[in-house]
Amino acid sequence: MKNLDSVSTGVAGCPHCDGVGVRVAGSDQLASAEVCNCVVRCAPGKPVMEGCDGYGTRSVRVDGVMRTGRCRCMILPDRARLFTDAGVPARHARSTFTNFRHDPVDFPGIAPAYHASLSWVEEHVPGDETRGLILHGDVGVGKTHLLVAIVRALTLRQGVRARFVEFSHLLAQIKAGFDSGKGESQVLGPLVQVPVLAIDELGKGRGTDWEVTIIDTLISQRYNAMRTTLATTNYSPAASTGTSSPNLAGFGSGPALVDRVGVRVFSRLREMCQFVPVRGDDFRSNPRRLAY
Repeated sequence: MKNLDSVSTGVAGCPHCDGVGVRVAGSDQLASAEVCNCVVRCAPGKPVMEGCDGYGTRSVRVDGVMRTGRCRCMILPDRARLFTDAGVPARHARSTFTNFRHDPVDFPGIAPAYHASLSWVEEHVPGDETRGLILHGDVGVGKTHLLVAIVRALTLRQGVRARFVEFSHLLAQIKAGFDSGKGESQVLGPLVQVPVLAIDELGKGRGTDWEVTIIDTLISQRYNAMRTTLATTNYSPAASTGTSSPNLAGFGSGPALVDRVGVRVFSRLREMCQFVPVRGDDFRSNPRRLAY
């Protein structure tokens, strides 16, 4: 991955940010980002190029009209805030494309998913309707790592607003919102409007009628709003098996994704997203995958 495309990148070889200009760390339950101290920012009397004197905004005359906007020195702070607000789990604070083990000799089933995810980010055009990705495969093969790497690249490299949510936590948050008296627009609105929504472990849960209804509503509204949706799932995109009971003993040995989310949601996901298989052994038991 290239460094951030910004005039405010860090110093090459910086031991804290490796020249990216942003330091990412995990605190409490979520990951957060902050601008590295090596980055030169505007200050009173010390602007960066045509800077803002430390105010964060500057005014320029365009075609005879004075316009005010964010100073270029605020690109990195703004992108660091986007990453922090995305809700990436602290455990994956440092999950990137760079440290994802994808050697085609040692991990032949992993490499295609890695390259598909990387290509998706590089081809993504902020603001355009983009067909999403659903990474599917057995537990422990690196799906969440890749999903976080995508979110990280979107927020820090492209300045895209994104949200990362784990499916069962998402359901709990939505239920808590309804229980507190909030209406559907208040609870689901932010999830519908965010340009990129990344759902980890899609289909996880008890599979109750309420859960199926909620995911139907969310996906349908994002479908109609032409928003980009990303996801990981342990369930196969194969034909229905006729049972919705969770069975994660092995990928493909239990219900299919359509059994977990319903026919209508699955149909829309097939139109909204490209399904990408992630194949391999559980990396948690493979020392070569753990040796970042």
